[in-house]
Amino acid sequence: MRFQFKQTYWIGIIFALLLIGSDLYLYFALDITHWFIPVLILALNIGWLPFWVDFFSELKRQKEIEIKFLEFIRNIVDNVRSGVTITKSIVNVASEDYGPLSPYVKKLARQLEWGIPLHKALMTLAYDTDNVVIKRSVSIIIEADESGGDIEDILSAVTVSVVNIKKMKEERKTSVYSQIVQGYIVFFVFIGIMLVLQLWLFPLLRGSLALSGETTAGFGGLAGIGSFFQQGEKANLDFIFFALIMIQGFFAGIMIGKFSEGSLKQGLLHSLILMTVSALLITSIKGGI
Repeated sequence: MRFQFKQTYWIGIIFALLLIGSDLYLYFALDITHWFIPVLILALNIGWLPFWVDFFSELKRQKEIEIKFLEFIRNIVDNVRSGVTITKSIVNVASEDYGPLSPYVKKLARQLEWGIPLHKALMTLAYDTDNVVIKRSVSIIIEADESGGDIEDILSAVTVSVVNIKKMKEERKTSVYSQIVQGYIVFFVFIGIMLVLQLWLFPLLRGSLALSGETTAGFGGLAGIGSFFQQGEKANLDFIFFALIMIQGFFAGIMIGKFSEGSLKQGLLHSLILMTVSALLITSIKGGI
């Protein structure tokens, strides 16, 4: 999937910069500190939101292209079976509506009408669509055709192969759905435990051990533990817990994406969601890291 910077992306970037500027003003001028980090995280997410919207739209479009490519191949096979050459068959079926695939099919037909070799035109189709399934299918078609195989059998085999791959992907996604939900639940339970430790248990231990330290000043070990929890290293502990949650969110997302889609790119999306939501949740409740 190729990336292209669009002018519309500036809308999200400018809005994010305005939000960051307002956040800095509230922090330094009005001394409103509780929402400084949550608003900063929110602004960053707004800044790259248009990129992710386009990314998900492109994923949806690519799936539609794969479905229409199957329909395109089936139409070619039907024409070839009637005795028409594959080049003429492509030109004949190019007038059909293939949704998001239509512009690429029409370009393929025009190239063949202009006398461009079939293999070169198919490679152009694969490059223009930038679709993994189409690239793989075109590669199989070209290699099989060069080896002298029957084009009708080749196209039929490609159709069956693409259908089987899509079925396997859907079956895998369905079978691991419960694991995906379980992964999200376990992660947010982990966040809950970390928050309980930081906001309730550790302050309670500090108070209890500090009180015990005062009454048992002669016992150096217990007094030392009480002093540690009372004085603290609180900021360091908070940062350590926050870093643990971010690391957990990153690897949990990678695992979820790999299991569900078989792709590290999808895993990074899950990681971004988990890390962003957990960072907003923690900083909003605590007023900081």
